[in-house]
Amino acid sequence: MIDFDGKTAVITGAGSGMGEAMAWRFAREGMKIVVADIDAAAAKRVSDALQAAGHRALPVRCDVASPEEVEALAVTSFETFGSVDLLCNNAGIVPSGRFRPVWEYPLEDWKWSFDVNMMGVAHGLRSFVPRMLAQGTEGHIVTTASVAGLVSGSGSAVYSAAKFAAVRITEALYASLQELGAPIGVTVLCPGLVNTKIYQSERNRPQELRPDGGAAEETEELKAIAANLYAGAISPADVAEQVIGAVRANQLYLLTTDKFDEAIETRMRAILDRANPTFAGLLELTKRDLRDEGEKAA
Repeated sequence: MIDFDGKTAVITGAGSGMGEAMAWRFAREGMKIVVADIDAAAAKRVSDALQAAGHRALPVRCDVASPEEVEALAVTSFETFGSVDLLCNNAGIVPSGRFRPVWEYPLEDWKWSFDVNMMGVAHGLRSFVPRMLAQGTEGHIVTTASVAGLVSGSGSAVYSAAKFAAVRITEALYASLQELGAPIGVTVLCPGLVNTKIYQSERNRPQELRPDGGAAEETEELKAIAANLYAGAISPADVAEQVIGAVRANQLYLLTTDKFDEAIETRMRAILDRANPTFAGLLELTKRDLRDEGEKAA
């Protein structure tokens, strides 16, 4: 998909962060934007700003964990703009208390993470792909996964497990569309550290999925470095620029940084060698990514 002008993009999680940046970047290419977000006020804020800048945009409140709401999003998008040419399954959450043993996560964390990070992708594909295929036109689908869906270790298990699943689902989507010979490209976006509010996801946790005693606290180490950690990360706008390049190039795997390559290779080599791996800590890998980006900026 190379020509964007006059076409329609549906972006979930578009009320902030990478989704908002993608909305602006694709709008500047002449696309009509459906700004979908669980936070209706955030979706409206982004949509209003896009319209004020001369772009066509529609805000839609949508919880991607709900198949009914995603189906309604598809119906509204097609009824309003006539077609959908680009779907960005971008909405995602990270439960707090990420760096703890896997057996200590409450069931509510598992359900919330998989409902949004995995089933949100599945719901998007079920509602949009048949309609996009019926159009018979060129299109593209972007899944926002994470490098956490490519590396392993003890940290952030419920988030990473769902992102591993999101990567696998997107690979299956790519293979299925290839087998059909469909003119729809696929990209799985695996960002490293990005300066967004995803680590403040607890603000959107459903009441029924709040654990007894409330959400877990982050480790003292993470609290101590959090401000510098995210302030020094690449911007959502940088990621959006990479995304548009990947869509144009019909690139399946998009990693925003090469700083996790060694960890990815170590895991894969252990699998192929039938060897027990030594996993680097996810927090240490993240801090290394931040240090390298800071040195690059300097």
